Amino acid sequence: MISIIQNEELPIGFTMELAMHPDILNHFSMLSRQEQQSVINGARQITSHDEMRRYVENLFRF
Repeated sequence: MISIIQNEELPIGFTMELAMHPDILNHFSMLSRQEQQSVINGARQITSHDEMRRYVENLFRF
């Protein structure tokens, strides 16, 4: 993930949730840089642990 998101400071809660969901992390790492930035920007708006968990768990639900 570090090589995918170079020099990008990620919200700590987002990083922790991604680490707990390897399948979601894999999908996230395959996004374009622009798509990743959009997801990161969304994560920056989140203020609670539970909301962040739901955000990450729902990123790639179809």
